[in-house]
Amino acid sequence: MGDAPDAIRIMSVDDHPLLREGIAALLANQKDMKLVAEASTGKEAIVQFRWHQPDVTLMDLQMPEMDGIDAIIAIRSEFREARIIVLTTYAGDALAQRALKAGAKAYVLKNHVRKDLLDTIRAVHAGVKRIHPEVAAEIAEHAADDALTAREVEVLSLISGGKANKVIANELSITEETVKGHVKSILSKLGAKDRTHAVTLGLRRGIIQL
Repeated sequence: MGDAPDAIRIMSVDDHPLLREGIAALLANQKDMKLVAEASTGKEAIVQFRWHQPDVTLMDLQMPEMDGIDAIIAIRSEFREARIIVLTTYAGDALAQRALKAGAKAYVLKNHVRKDLLDTIRAVHAGVKRIHPEVAAEIAEHAADDALTAREVEVLSLISGGKANKVIANELSITEETVKGHVKSILSKLGAKDRTHAVTLGLRRGIIQL
C-alpha cells in the first residue's frame, strides 16, 4: 500500500473477492494511494464508509442485499462530498445514467481497470468527472430516445421472466389491453422487432436486470 501521508484513501466495494484482490494488488504499487477499506455488499459499503470516510470509493453495481446505485444514494445522502467511481461490467446507457444521477463521479468498465483505473482515481480525487468513451457513446446514441416509463420498465421486466400478457395484467392489476398497449409502446421506444428483442435491448442498455 502507499506510504505517503497524503495518499488518496480508497475503499473497494465488490462482491467478488478476486476482483477486490486485483484492485488491492494494483493499488499496492502506487505511492500516492492507500486501500483503507473493503466491502462486499451495498449495506456493508455504507457502514465502512461511515467508519473510514475514504477519499475515493470504487463501487460495483450488481451486489447482494443492496445494489451499488442504492448504496451511492445512501452514502451521498450523508456525505455530499463523497467521490464515488462506478466499476462495472455494464456499458448500458440507462444504467450509467442512473449511476451518474445518483452522484457517481466516474464510470469505469472492469475490462479496462488496468488501463484506466489509476488515472481515473487521481482525476476524481482532483474533482474531475470521468466517463469511459464506450459508455459516453452509448449515452449519446440514445440521448434523443423517449425513455420508458416506470410502468413500462415493470412490464418489460416481467416479460423478461417469460410471463404472458394475461399474467402480467394480473400481477400489475391492470387489463390485458393495457398491457398490450405498454408492450406496443416498449417495442416502439426501443426499436425492437419483438418481445425477445426488447428484453435483449433492455438488458444490454441496463434498463432492466435479471
